[in-house]
Amino acid sequence: MSSTTGPAFSVRHIPFSYAGSWFGISPVVAEKTYAEHLHLVSHQSGLHAVLRLVPTSAGAEAVTTVSASPARLVWTGTGTAGRVELAYESVDTVRLRGEGLGLAIRAAHATLTPFSGTYFYRDPVDGAHVFTDYGTGRRYRVTVLAGTAETLGMQALGAAERALIVDGGAMWEIAVEEYDSARPPYRAGRTFDEVVKAAEAEFTAFVDAVAPWRGPQTPAAELAAYVLWSATVRPAGFVTRPTVLMSKHWMDKVWSWDHCFNALALADGLPELAWGQFRVVFDHQDAAGALPDSITHSEVLYNFVKPPIHGWALSRLRRRLGHLDDAELTATYEALARWSTFWLDARRAPGEDLPHYQHGNDSGWDNATTFDPERVVQSADLAAFLVQQLRELADLAHRLGRGDDAARWTATADRIRAAMLEQLWNGERFVARGAATGNTWTSDSLLDLMAITLGDDLPAPVRTVVAGRIRRHLTAFGPATELPASPHYEADGYWRGPIWAPSTVLIEDGLRRAGHTGLADDISARFRALCERSGFAENFDAQTGAGLRDRAYTWTASAYLMLAAEHIARIAPTAP
Repeated sequence: MSSTTGPAFSVRHIPFSYAGSWFGISPVVAEKTYAEHLHLVSHQSGLHAVLRLVPTSAGAEAVTTVSASPARLVWTGTGTAGRVELAYESVDTVRLRGEGLGLAIRAAHATLTPFSGTYFYRDPVDGAHVFTDYGTGRRYRVTVLAGTAETLGMQALGAAERALIVDGGAMWEIAVEEYDSARPPYRAGRTFDEVVKAAEAEFTAFVDAVAPWRGPQTPAAELAAYVLWSATVRPAGFVTRPTVLMSKHWMDKVWSWDHCFNALALADGLPELAWGQFRVVFDHQDAAGALPDSITHSEVLYNFVKPPIHGWALSRLRRRLGHLDDAELTATYEALARWSTFWLDARRAPGEDLPHYQHGNDSGWDNATTFDPERVVQSADLAAFLVQQLRELADLAHRLGRGDDAARWTATADRIRAAMLEQLWNGERFVARGAATGNTWTSDSLLDLMAITLGDDLPAPVRTVVAGRIRRHLTAFGPATELPASPHYEADGYWRGPIWAPSTVLIEDGLRRAGHTGLADDISARFRALCERSGFAENFDAQTGAGLRDRAYTWTASAYLMLAAEHIARIAPTAP
């Protein structure tokens, strides 16, 4: 049994999966819920643990250690020479083999009802054993390729143990497939080792494309690439394109700003995949022009929106992607125009130049202290994002020969920028303003400083003050989302303290364009070191650097790849 190349990782932190697959192998079976054993966990129709995978020895559960690399997952017996290996053959099929250890494949749920649980039977067509699951609405067929197996709970109803138990007394091998209603009997076209080699080659091609610059100065680049690669799913349900989910843990959606960072990280090496990441949420733009809050396999939510950072993202994507044909550019322009018009029409009170959020969730900073006094809020970050989006629309309009549109977008951007400075800048800091009450207030949230994303479109005195305030938020690991000295700071307070990837990237970029390159370099270095130390968590304790919440978050991996690539480009020797 040969070894596998690539970065090693803990399946407790990062699911073992494969680009295009809707399932992974993980102990995470629900939000913040870790099972004792690894499970086959599907993300079709929600997050569902389907099969529990338990290595066995002499008829009892075996004590094992688990190791993983991009192409192979291994259970190794403790005190024995036995092991079980798992590898993806395709997006919907895994192969397993073992020697010295057996494997019990058990239904994750013990009770079958007319609406839930898993039914287990042997298919008389090909002799394979099938678990059909109510949670995912899919079937999971197990075909024994070598060795022997016994069954428990065949055709049982109600409460019962349902399992296929593969004997570990000799070398054995099986295939497990996820599919809909039926498919031809499984036939192995490659050996297990060939399956592993093919998966290794696919991942290597991916990481070579997205991080060709990687080296000793960017030690987390390959693992960051794996987080993105393994979280990618093929089109299914409401997901209309090959798409990178935020995670194949419980954050198994695409939120309508997260996708922008994944698009940017993929743009240089995989432009088609990157463009799909940017466009996927626009496939569900509603009649009012709003983007959904989130999409996943089986739902699209519109109860909130996310901030209009898409103009900021598109301007950077266009530089990375190069030429976009006029048809694609026109479709994108029109979609971005509708998204901007939503903010101008549906999110501006009569007589107001400034748009407003209806809730902290709209900002992406759900519980930031900016929203403590009131929820329906005009804020400088929103104004800044919309100004950038309108300027990008003006640039696109010029590119498409729509001069009148360009002038209109520019005039609107200028008016919103002027209103932001007149109404929300008090000479020392930006304030938030109640859209209905007109009340103003300040907070210690980093959100109040996100107008730095305007870069040199902010007046020089303003950006200097804002940069100074950003510096006060810095810990050893990066910019805390709540001032660490604030009485409202919480170590695991979501947007009330922890360090997040998107705020870090947006601030780093804005500072750089504002001329504060030294501070931008510092923030980039701190965040890269944080990821190299603590992985790619949803967010991080700002004081200790510990990873928090979902530990395999793709926008965090993308932020690392973006900052690392830009750092390497800055320090690379200039070609003669």
